Amino acid sequence: MGRTAPTASEAAAAEERALTVTIVIPARNEASNLRVLLPKWRALDLGYSLVVVDGHSTDDTAEVSRSFGAEVILDNGGGKGAGIRFAIETIETDIIVFMDADNSHDPADIPKLVEPILKDEADHVSGSRVRGGSDELFGDFNNFLRATGNYIITTGINYRFGTRLSDAENGFRAIRTSVARNLNLRENIHTIEQEMVMKTLRKGYRLVEVPTHEYARLHGDSSISLMKVSFRFVYTWIRYLFID
Repeated sequence: MGRTAPTASEAAAAEERALTVTIVIPARNEASNLRVLLPKWRALDLGYSLVVVDGHSTDDTAEVSRSFGAEVILDNGGGKGAGIRFAIETIETDIIVFMDADNSHDPADIPKLVEPILKDEADHVSGSRVRGGSDELFGDFNNFLRATGNYIITTGINYRFGTRLSDAENGFRAIRTSVARNLNLRENIHTIEQEMVMKTLRKGYRLVEVPTHEYARLHGDSSISLMKVSFRFVYTWIRYLFID
C-alpha cells in the first residue's frame, strides 16, 4: 500500500504555517530523573509543547513535570504502550516526539529527529543507538540480551520489508501525528516500538533513522523484566511481520 497523499487543501494549509511539535514523555515514578532531564529540555528553548504522560505515579512525577512547564495527562495505567496510544489520540500538533524519562535520551538530539519531517523527507524518524552509541545496550548480561533481541528483531524487519534499519526498539522517535493515528496501534507495553516501525513500513510511509546516543539510566531501575516480556516481544514481532 502506498503512502496516503495529503489533499490539496491540506498541502496548502501546511505551506501557510510551520509544523507544530509536541514532546511526549511517558513516565511512571520518574521524579528524580525528570528533575535532571527537564531543565536540559527547557534550556534548548525549541518552542515545542511538552507533555508528560503519567502512568499513575506514586512519587512527585506530576508535580516536578508541571514545575518545568509540562502539561501532565494521566493515562489508563496499562503500560508504556497504552500511554503512547493515549497521547497519540490526545495531542493536536502536527508532529510528536517520543522520548524516555530516565535520562537515556538527550533532548539536544530532538532537532535531528524532527528535521527530516520538517523537510518532508520522512513521515517517521527513529533514533538509532547502534549508529549513535549506547552506554547500556552492550553492558551487562541483561543488556547483552537486549542487544541480541534487538538485532534479531531488526534483522527480521529488514528481511521482510527490504530496509536497512539498525535499531527497531528505541523509544526515541518522531512521527507525524496523522501517520501515528493511521497505524492503529494496539500494544500496551514496550513492544509498541517495534509495532510502530513495522506498521509504518507496512502502510508505505517513509521511515528513516538518525544516530542518537543512549545514556545509562540516571536514577532507579528499569521496570522491564526480560523474563516477563520476552515472549510478548517475539509474539508481537511475528504478528506484525507476517499476520496483522
